[in-house]
Amino acid sequence: MTYDDAGSGRRTARRHDRQEGCLDRPRDPLPTRVEALADLPSSYEDALDAALTALGIDLAPAARTAIDDHVRLLLAWNQAINLTAVRDPAAIAVRHVADSLAAVDIVRSLRVDRFLDIGSGAGFPAIPLAVAVPPSEIALVESVGKKARFLDSALEVVGERLSGTAGWRTIGARVETVARDPVHRGRWPLVTARAVASLADLVELALPLLEPGGVLLAWKSGDPADPGGFGAEVEAAERAIAALGGDRIMIDASLGSRDQDGSAGLAAIAHHRLVLVGRGRRPIVDSWPRDSAARRRHPW
Repeated sequence: MTYDDAGSGRRTARRHDRQEGCLDRPRDPLPTRVEALADLPSSYEDALDAALTALGIDLAPAARTAIDDHVRLLLAWNQAINLTAVRDPAAIAVRHVADSLAAVDIVRSLRVDRFLDIGSGAGFPAIPLAVAVPPSEIALVESVGKKARFLDSALEVVGERLSGTAGWRTIGARVETVARDPVHRGRWPLVTARAVASLADLVELALPLLEPGGVLLAWKSGDPADPGGFGAEVEAAERAIAALGGDRIMIDASLGSRDQDGSAGLAAIAHHRLVLVGRGRRPIVDSWPRDSAARRRHPW
């Protein structure tokens, strides 16, 4: 017996039918190539076009195709594996792809050629961002095995459209483990994180991974002046920055301010903000980051 709730607040029992093979039918192999997958609907194209116009981003044809292929693969895998709760292609265009690409100007201004992404999940923001501003090396950190396998397939699909992706890879491990690994600790000029954890936790997890002078770039939503919401999150992050010896925190204007022509291309993500935290140049002691249990027992 399973239950369907569909966000209604009620759970409706639904009995599996063995004759339909619900219990013992082996799962078909998930696709790793896009040639046989359905094309994206025009609603996706229109929504992404409007959002890119609002952001002032013009993608090269190969880059746009690579991003579209990533979304096509995501839609196919999402039928079997819950990679994202957003299932409408037009909504994915704005709430995932455009939201990821909102950081293009910031990444270009940082002039970084490598970055690590925390909790990559379905590949956002890392894959669209890397496609638009190609680095020589990216690492997508994802501890959930099935999501890491999707990321491997997505990177392979994108690599068929673009050159220079040999250094793009997935790391199937918890970020705390990666942050203690000498191969990665203190090595990255940029760490990105979207819809993963509180800002304070991201500071604790990301700063040990950053090289001196490196930057954490996080996607957040809300008003920093709200003392009971995002404002409290910022205050906790400032305590974490002070404890780890970080530098500063900068909060970008909401994305809604970028939609200058009033096209509403960014309406679904208008309240989102980009937050930058500088790593500073002081050494970070080996005790950071704490494990997840310790962070829950003693939050910032």
